[in-house]
Amino acid sequence: MYKRVVIIFFITTCASALDLNSKVLDFIDQRFGQDAVSRLQQWERIANYKQNITHQQKLKLVNQFFNRVKFVSDQEQWNKEDYWATPLEFLATNAGDCEDFSIAKYFTLREMGIPDDMIKITYVKALELNQAHMVLAYYPTPDAEPLILDNLINEIKPAGQRTDLAPVYSFNGEGLWLSKIRGQEGKRIGNADKLESWVELLNRHYKLLK
Repeated sequence: MYKRVVIIFFITTCASALDLNSKVLDFIDQRFGQDAVSRLQQWERIANYKQNITHQQKLKLVNQFFNRVKFVSDQEQWNKEDYWATPLEFLATNAGDCEDFSIAKYFTLREMGIPDDMIKITYVKALELNQAHMVLAYYPTPDAEPLILDNLINEIKPAGQRTDLAPVYSFNGEGLWLSKIRGQEGKRIGNADKLESWVELLNRHYKLLK
């Protein structure tokens, strides 16, 4: 029940304006310096951008912004085998792995007004690297081939053109899907609260922004 409350809270609040208060920014300044504050303020401006731009323009803006961040492993960054950083942690440290890129893009696009059912954080296998990877998928319509936002490349391409990626599962604030065919949504197998890392991330995200 508690996990479900966390997920519902996320869905109902994520589309509200991102507001980094002075307490948060002062803490970041003391811990990480003024450059980190500047990155977070730029993130806030992007997330709260209210001019009439298309979804594709939002995707490009967000993808370009986050892909400037340095890629590092969780072991190097957090001394842990697996750690899902909040967007605030990701930008404050200016480093993270593929999960952190995808999660930050997801949160930001939700803040920019893109509905939850149009974007899914997607776990894939990067075939050329022969390793697990995570990307963000955007579905223009429920049955459409998704566009893939990836930290490995800056260009946003349809899933069918990403033959280097093999989908495994995807999730968002509303559900969890098993994905075996490239470019298709897959079979829903439950709610995202099955993912302990996701629930724990949501808890930290809102605690950090208080």
